Amino acid sequence: MSNQLSLTKREETGKKLRNLRDEGMIPSVVYGGEEPIMTVSSYNETDKVLREVGYHSAVELGIDGGVQLAIVKNIDIDPVSRRILNVEFQAISADKVVEATTPIKVLNFDQSEAAKKHFVLQQVLEEVEVKARPSDLPEEIIVDGKGLATTEDKLTLADLEMPEGVELADKELAETTVVATVYDPAVEAAAREAEDSATETENGDADSTETNKGDSAE
Repeated sequence: MSNQLSLTKREETGKKLRNLRDEGMIPSVVYGGEEPIMTVSSYNETDKVLREVGYHSAVELGIDGGVQLAIVKNIDIDPVSRRILNVEFQAISADKVVEATTPIKVLNFDQSEAAKKHFVLQQVLEEVEVKARPSDLPEEIIVDGKGLATTEDKLTLADLEMPEGVELADKELAETTVVATVYDPAVEAAAREAEDSATETENGDADSTETNKGDSAE
């Protein structure tokens, strides 16, 4: 596996983690063993590896001379700077099936009849839980939008192109669950304009009624 990240065990916790971050390091925790392992790694190396992995595939962690296969369990990101603050890894076994959250990507919509009519694709399901062996975990699940033609058309879980060895983690999840729909922006704009016009009319009528009441009182 090309995605490898070197971690070093740490003792720093709490407020001391800020010092690590100021030094260009990222604190992390590896779960899955008898006890969680507190670790730290270079920010630049960690950011590079996680971008390559896509936050969803397996990664090899080098910890004090040993190697542990893991997946990213959680990433804390600063809402302002967008820098990584902390990473949680889940240790896994190469020969055991694991679950992972995987992004859904719609391809070829620009080649569809719907796109030619200037309709817009609205993706309502961005990711899905899948099960697979670590080596089979995909970075993303593809769904082809080339066949979309009208605003009645939609893409569902049944349309996902599941790679070999990969299946949905929730077998009870209906295949009719919608992934993406199509809408006509011109129709949406006209509907909003009509709604705004109706609201203005109602407000105008209400103002007129209040005025008439005032005149009658005088």
